[in-house]
Amino acid sequence: MADHPVDEKLPALKMATTGLQHVAAMYAGVVAPPLIVGAAIGLTATDLTFLTGACLFTAGLATFLQTIGVWKIGARLPFVNGVTFAGVAPMTAIVAATEDKSDALPIIFGAVIVAGLLGFIAAPVFCKAVRFFPPVVTGTVITLIGISLLPVAFGWAQGPDPAAHDYGSATNLGLAAGTLVIVLLLRRFTRGFVKQIAVLLGLVAGTLIAIPFGATDFGPVADAAVIGFPTPFHFGAPQFQLAAILSLCVVMVVSMTESTADMLALGEIVDRPADEKTIAAGLRADTLGSAISPLFNGFMCSAFAQNIGLVAMTKIRSRYVVAAGGGFLVLMGLCPMAASLIAVVPRPVLGGAGVVLFGSVAASGIQTLVRAGLDKDNNVLIVAVSLAVGIIPITAPEFYHAFPETARIVLDSGISTGCVAAVLLNLVFNHLGPRDRDAHDVTHPMEAGEEITGVPRTPAAP
Repeated sequence: MADHPVDEKLPALKMATTGLQHVAAMYAGVVAPPLIVGAAIGLTATDLTFLTGACLFTAGLATFLQTIGVWKIGARLPFVNGVTFAGVAPMTAIVAATEDKSDALPIIFGAVIVAGLLGFIAAPVFCKAVRFFPPVVTGTVITLIGISLLPVAFGWAQGPDPAAHDYGSATNLGLAAGTLVIVLLLRRFTRGFVKQIAVLLGLVAGTLIAIPFGATDFGPVADAAVIGFPTPFHFGAPQFQLAAILSLCVVMVVSMTESTADMLALGEIVDRPADEKTIAAGLRADTLGSAISPLFNGFMCSAFAQNIGLVAMTKIRSRYVVAAGGGFLVLMGLCPMAASLIAVVPRPVLGGAGVVLFGSVAASGIQTLVRAGLDKDNNVLIVAVSLAVGIIPITAPEFYHAFPETARIVLDSGISTGCVAAVLLNLVFNHLGPRDRDAHDVTHPMEAGEEITGVPRTPAAP
């Protein structure tokens, strides 16, 4: 019996290039949290480079756990793991509350270790939530993942620094549009392997085009060391403070919720639906990766939704391809010069490619919704309200400004709030209360009533 495409091992060259494509898609997301937190602490350039390399290294280890797996750990799906952005706000809050900034990272690392271990213990219970994720819920969540990621691509397209004079300039937007056009042309007019690595080729082409415009900076390559190892507890032994632990435990719950949704989404895309066993194993990989990460000076790890779009677009479903990407991440952590090569890609070029990647995720969600039975008005209402709730943090970022900071960790995640809304609405409309209504025959919520402006409603055809 032939292996499922998820378990397929591709030729070495194809494995390497497609794995590198996954790294390119998620690199900016991995390095952003350490750069933000490190800047808040006031780390030197050397320590900031070290912290970034450590996060790349631990992201690679967590990706190995997730894709290759060991025992009951790892979803064994083409799933990239890296530093979760959900932890940035509480980590910077911990930094602000720490009088001696040299203690900030040890306090953060201690909180991540505890949150990771508690999450690992809770994984077998948390995974049982999968029964509350029928297609109408998973389709809504997958669509929200794509919609939530698109503003990231739009931000990249404008440039790396909102305070810069050229942020959103015609040059930056032109580079993003040019990269997008190149990827689309490659996808339309090439075949086979070239078509599958269209995003990587688009990134390379966009970077070369950016050189005459001065948007490509090769300085990081020249300044980077060839070899560097993330020495354990480089910033000091972990410290355990209750407030910091509670804060990051909330982040862990949010992260596990998003990872569950991501696994369900990826399972649909690769045609290997994620059941309770798979989700439990995936959550164990997430949480164990997070607990181990501080040993090497890394932060909390979680699934990267942007790479789901790459799987959906390329149709390359092999988990070993993503494992190869994990190998590149480890290499970058051990070789700062290798890491700097990806950093050369201008942010607008990443933004152009991101439109395709993240839009592909949303399109996959719509495909799932088509199969969910939107001829039932119950399901239409579930989708309508859940999407509205999930889009709030995107369209109105300050909507929850009056809520406590701890609550905003959850509320500011459109994926989490939309997911919770979809699950609860599905329970209310499809499981609780009387079931004597025929959901196929009830009126559409936007359908005309018995009479509008004096014109009788036309009877339906028999």
